Amino acid sequence: MDTLEPGSAPSETTAVPTPAPAGRESETGEGGPKKPRTIWQCLGPGLVTGASDDDPSGIATYSQVGAQFGYGLAWTLILTYPLMAAIQEISARIGRVTGHGIAGNLRRHYPPLTINAIVFLLVAANVINIGADLGAMAAALGLLIGGPQWLYVLLFGGASAALQILVPYCRYVSILKWLTLSLFAYVATVLVVPIPWAELGHAVIHPPVSLKSEYLVAVVAVFGTTISPYLFFWQADQEVEEEKGDPEAQPLKKAPEQAPEELRRIRLDTYIGMLLSNGVALFIIITTAATLHVHGVTDIQTSSQAAEALRPIAGTFAFAVFALGIIGTGLLALPVLAGSAAYALGEARRWPVGLARPWNKAKAFYGAILLAMAVGSVMNVIDMDPVKALFWSAVVNGLVAVPVIVMMMRMATKREIMGDFVLPPILRALGWACMAAMAVVDTAMVVTWVI
Repeated sequence: MDTLEPGSAPSETTAVPTPAPAGRESETGEGGPKKPRTIWQCLGPGLVTGASDDDPSGIATYSQVGAQFGYGLAWTLILTYPLMAAIQEISARIGRVTGHGIAGNLRRHYPPLTINAIVFLLVAANVINIGADLGAMAAALGLLIGGPQWLYVLLFGGASAALQILVPYCRYVSILKWLTLSLFAYVATVLVVPIPWAELGHAVIHPPVSLKSEYLVAVVAVFGTTISPYLFFWQADQEVEEEKGDPEAQPLKKAPEQAPEELRRIRLDTYIGMLLSNGVALFIIITTAATLHVHGVTDIQTSSQAAEALRPIAGTFAFAVFALGIIGTGLLALPVLAGSAAYALGEARRWPVGLARPWNKAKAFYGAILLAMAVGSVMNVIDMDPVKALFWSAVVNGLVAVPVIVMMMRMATKREIMGDFVLPPILRALGWACMAAMAVVDTAMVVTWVI
């Protein structure tokens, strides 16, 4: 291994053997060298995290933005990409380097009142988001086949919880990876809708920026939807799960020789996952701008409403694909929302946590997942207002994001926590830039309330 200079991290270009991921056997047999991983094998926590960000709640936000402002806010998805990718890479590094998730590290290095307040707000926002997503999925299925939406809510919530509890972790992760393909439904809708690409390009290069209240609210909504705290917690914990599931892997603080390959994998996984996330969000804005906005439909409050509005304008195929995408992305997002809440709560309370554990070895952890799903389902049965639910979920996420990012940045730059793997300068700059952007978003949100 290369000699380390004081204060530097191990070179990320040094060739080292690739440890076999959980559930995967050595490709060349015992004792032999292992083949390099394919790109698909490298994708995991980052891909699933990024894809889950385009949940039905996010689809509703991006649809409203496209319907109301046309291509005028397409630039926000380009601006947020490097910030989102950087903060998610930082989250992944914290988990892989320390062997603990975000909440676990917060518990070890910050006062109990701080971690308890953050976890409470995170869990509250996630449960509200789960309720809104279940409602949107049920409404989308109702549009496609009819039937009682309350029954679909219970079926979706029960199926998601059962998969998390009963399916072995390595198989369940594979299911989540394949579910990310559902996002390409929104790529398909762009292919059947005529897009004025020159107009779109002009709006991206010369955005029609405005200081009007409704414009600021829309920018706040995009940032708050794209950069959400539950994504930080989930990706860090999934890196911990991957490490614990591989008998050859250890936290990088203890096994720095594994760092070059693992940090490359994290970067590839994260930047592809966030590119997929922001790219699909951009496609949703483009689709609704080219159809709904052009035809004067400017008020879209739910994802299912966006799908229904597409039918007379873009045709039955676009409508059906858009509605199926809502269901697919919801199936992907529900376990991330419930799981990240359970991880945060469990690590804060010192419970045994992890989807790789049998249910009887982590009863409180799985109980938290069941409770989150149950409360989200009940919210729909009692006629929850989905618009208000989405609004308050975005507000709480936006407020929690700034202090969480601050503490993550402080942890990721402390040698006593990260050892030789403190953040390099570019990630430090992007991480703090992300925090500053979210702080501006929060300030703008408060200003819009006052105006």
